[in-house]
Amino acid sequence: MGTRENGFLLGLGAYVIWGFFPLYWPLLEPSGPIEVLAHRVAWSLAAVGALLMAARRWRALRNVLRSPRTLAYVAIGAVVIGANWVIFIWGVNNGHVVEVSLGYFINPLVTILMGVLLLGERLRPVQWAALAIAFVAVVQLTLDYGTLPWLALALAASFATYGLMKKKADIGAVEGLALETALLVPLAGNYLVFLHTTGGGTFGGNGWPHALLLAGTGLITVVPLLLFGGAATRVPMATLGLLQYVTPTLQFILGLVVFREQMTTARWIGFAMVWAALLLITSESLAHRRRVAVREPALV
Repeated sequence: MGTRENGFLLGLGAYVIWGFFPLYWPLLEPSGPIEVLAHRVAWSLAAVGALLMAARRWRALRNVLRSPRTLAYVAIGAVVIGANWVIFIWGVNNGHVVEVSLGYFINPLVTILMGVLLLGERLRPVQWAALAIAFVAVVQLTLDYGTLPWLALALAASFATYGLMKKKADIGAVEGLALETALLVPLAGNYLVFLHTTGGGTFGGNGWPHALLLAGTGLITVVPLLLFGGAATRVPMATLGLLQYVTPTLQFILGLVVFREQMTTARWIGFAMVWAALLLITSESLAHRRRVAVREPALV
């Protein structure tokens, strides 16, 4: 099997695991979202710390620590990914899996919009059309929900901001995750200590299976990130861009089939407009890449 085939399977594995995440978090009840987040941060640091030791990547980590600017980007990224995690867990455990999937469907569109507003990027006409369709979709869903789909928008905005910070920091996935979790660990650790001293903690008080599931949050956080990191070095970004839709598609199916969430006609219309916008963006991006690839050899 070739490098690209291996990369495709690694990427697919990462997005499939993320797609099935909604099945894991309800298993952690009666732990609340903040407690789950705190455990996820603590156990993720343990897992990624072991990985850094095994791979002997401490030197790369020390180089990052010498750059205040990079550390600032990592710190902002840590805050927004922490917010993303707790919003995701809350949404899944409160019957909003379909809206969670909407957040990750519109994430690429929010990322494009941030590129325009924050980085001064210029869009091609089809991209503007896709953003216009997505805006109409959000209006449609707002009318149906009776309020803004804040959960989906918060997930999309936080993950897009996280992606921007990762791009600015420009460090390895393992080192980045290690620093992000290390920055969050003091808050997470103090919160867990507070919970257990006040009798509100659930770790150890609900049997060993529950304790193992809480500890497992670190493993299920690190594994897909490692798979994704392996895929990113083996396949084109266009392939990863297409694979990213596997996650919200699986979450959407789980919301309908497993969690039995209801979809009104108006919501189907809103989702259909989002999917149309994504189809426009994806097809136009692939066509643009082909045009550039054809022109570049002629310029040499």
